[in-house]
Amino acid sequence: MAPFGGNSLQARDIASFLHSYTNLAVHETQGPLVMTSGRGVFVRDDDGKEYLEGMAGLWCASLGFSETRLAEAAYRQMLKLPFYHTFAHKSTDVSIELAEALLAMAPVPMSKVFFVNSGSEANDTVVKFLWYYNNALGRPQKKKIISRIKGYHGVTVASASMTGLPNNHRDFDLPIANILHADCPHWYRFSQPGEDEETFATRMADSLEALILREGPDTIAAMIAEPVQGAGGVIVPPATYWDKVQAVLAKYDVLLVADEVICGFGRTGNPWGSTTVGMRPDLISCAKALSGAYMPIGAVMVSDQIYRAVRDNSGKIGTFGHGYTYSGHPVPCAVALETLRIYQERGTFEHARAMAPLMQDGLRAFQDHPLVGEVRGVGLVAAVELVRDKATRTPYEPSLGVGAYLVKRGHEHGVVLRPLGDSIAFCPPLIIQPDEIALMIERFALALDDTLAWLKGQGLA
Repeated sequence: MAPFGGNSLQARDIASFLHSYTNLAVHETQGPLVMTSGRGVFVRDDDGKEYLEGMAGLWCASLGFSETRLAEAAYRQMLKLPFYHTFAHKSTDVSIELAEALLAMAPVPMSKVFFVNSGSEANDTVVKFLWYYNNALGRPQKKKIISRIKGYHGVTVASASMTGLPNNHRDFDLPIANILHADCPHWYRFSQPGEDEETFATRMADSLEALILREGPDTIAAMIAEPVQGAGGVIVPPATYWDKVQAVLAKYDVLLVADEVICGFGRTGNPWGSTTVGMRPDLISCAKALSGAYMPIGAVMVSDQIYRAVRDNSGKIGTFGHGYTYSGHPVPCAVALETLRIYQERGTFEHARAMAPLMQDGLRAFQDHPLVGEVRGVGLVAAVELVRDKATRTPYEPSLGVGAYLVKRGHEHGVVLRPLGDSIAFCPPLIIQPDEIALMIERFALALDDTLAWLKGQGLA
């Protein structure tokens, strides 16, 4: 705490705050970057410095940081009905309206919506739905859920188990039983010598089928997957991947869950990432941009097939014994409804689709930079992967923290990005304009060159 004197926000933070996804030992000496205000795609820290928020916070602030309509929607609802619940046959007008709106825009026909408070809760609920559903059908052995290596599905016990990242399991005694992990469909990192993307996609599907057969098809309930893997590195699957994978799932009566927590609501240039990549899910989880991140809310949508089995089983045993105090909370529902109205009235998804080539092409211009191995992305989400050797795709040792160094230099230049290992993620608010995309890329370029100079100084580039 020595570098932070007196009653500064940094010192107070260190004294009182336990941070997510943070090296807590380092934090005591490094301290936080404290944000105090925002406008449009920019945020401002406690010293008054402005940053272009290139990650929309945590993949979520789709409408930026100063949308007054959302603040007003929350205020109006707080005055009208600040809280009510959805237990024991209770409901609210706004939760009904929001459920109807979500069903109307679903990428495939869905029957019912269950509201939660976050993406983690949505995916935890998915697990319980799947287990309850198969018990209802008299299939108590059909409980295993397949996720993927580098998939990200949350941090509750069940959702963190499905997350295919080691740090989400390490020392938490995870994953729990009945969670399996299939291959990661990242051609650049996991293809074999001479293997084109089509052949790679076939191998991914064949490997999935082998996993199902090894475990026993009668034990596999579902596969959960992000249309584009987000926190695992912004991994866009090969073009034919989902056609091949869904054929395997259909062959063995394995349901598909689309985790749309990041990809949903325009991020990939379509209302849903499932549409972008050709997924046809049986359940959909969503959160984040559902409310533009202004209020915590998420949802699970289920097909009629699943709903009918769950309904009948609850009738048999007397209840569906699942729910949260704040499921369908009227204030987040009101904000989410206003968010969906803004998306429609302003053509937000169409705007994101129009801005996508500016960002994607701008980042691909770095493909020849000495540090850049791959640039990948779709819509307004992308990643630039840094490597030590471009020819062999050899990464830097994780202990060097190359990606983290670049992001810290980005702060110095006034841009907030996120290191996913040595892949630098970009996910700006959907409202970003051409000049702001250019500014984000310009500031990234300065940080990238700073990083190259730092590595050259150590004889590592």
